[in-house]
Amino acid sequence: MKKIIVLICMLLPLGVFAQEAKIAVINAAEIFNMMPENDAVEKELAELSSQYQSDLQSMQNDLNVKYEEYMKLPETLAENLRVRRQTEIQDLQDRIQNLYTIAQQDMEQKQAELFAPIQEKLQKAIQDVSVEQGYTLVFNRLDQILLYVGPSAIDATPLVKTKLGLR
Repeated sequence: MKKIIVLICMLLPLGVFAQEAKIAVINAAEIFNMMPENDAVEKELAELSSQYQSDLQSMQNDLNVKYEEYMKLPETLAENLRVRRQTEIQDLQDRIQNLYTIAQQDMEQKQAELFAPIQEKLQKAIQDVSVEQGYTLVFNRLDQILLYVGPSAIDATPLVKTKLGLR
């Protein structure tokens, strides 16, 4: 009796694999780019980027003015004044570099923060369509891992678009 139970337990998974897998492919990037929420996110990111660029340009202009003034200083000027002006210029260069680094980090963080809900919405729609249609596997058409899509694969991109109300 134990042998029969063990044999059934061993063969049960084979029955699951013997069933035909229902495979679908989607173009997630196409769907993601069509989602209306993207426009608002892109606009907000562009405004933030523009503000940082404006701040950086203003600081760069200040640096250029200070450098030109420094270059026009008479050579007879006291050494301690020259050193103080050099220090001011170096400090401003450091602040510009610091702001540039902060701006990059802030832009990356804001992008991740703003796109996360859109990605979650897309993921939920893909999962819903997969469950509704009974797909075993869903591949993203643009992933490098996908080497071949056979003729029996189903393109679920239109179904996900419909689920999200896109056309």
